[in-house]
Amino acid sequence: MPALYLLAALIGSLVAVNRNWREPADGTTVYLADNGVHVDIIMPLDAQGLDWARIIPPRDFEAVDPNAGWIAFGAGERRVYLNTPTWWDLTPRTIWSALAGGKRVMHVEYVPSPYYAVRQIRLRPEEYRRLWAAIRADLALGADGRPRHISHRGYGRSDTFYEATGKASMFRTCNSWAAGRLRLAGVRTSLWPPFAQGLAWRYRRTGQST
Repeated sequence: MPALYLLAALIGSLVAVNRNWREPADGTTVYLADNGVHVDIIMPLDAQGLDWARIIPPRDFEAVDPNAGWIAFGAGERRVYLNTPTWWDLTPRTIWSALAGGKRVMHVEYVPSPYYAVRQIRLRPEEYRRLWAAIRADLALGADGRPRHISHRGYGRSDTFYEATGKASMFRTCNSWAAGRLRLAGVRTSLWPPFAQGLAWRYRRTGQST
């Protein structure tokens, strides 16, 4: 079974969707952060008339840098995200949760710049708006129509968690989630990349020109 999973991951990472997409010469740039295991999508805090601060207010965070002009999104299984601030906190139970599946949550962080990102993608205005809407739609809403904030200390002072729609599992990983949002935006991406390497390789390295 592990061999079949790895084979499927390889095929899913090599097969592209939105194959005719080409990166434009001008547009709004978003970034991918990749720690080797997990990919985050980093977007401008305010671009194309879409302001994330109106949806994800700084008051939900312990202390947002006043110079933060970017916001990072990642989605994953609830127990894994909330109970493993470091890899040393990983337990058999959280590993099982990641494999078998559980409720999905969204990890959100205000950042001053995308300096730590490894890849960049330039988007047309309509592609950026579709990406924004796709991520926005994954935030579970409360009775007041606002994203449901989770009372959790986060990993630092400028990040926090929100309830998200859907489930996460070994088949619906954080990286396949990121690929799915790019697919909805119309960007060429991998069909099913459960691992970070299967997604990030398709895009320009940060600082590299087209």
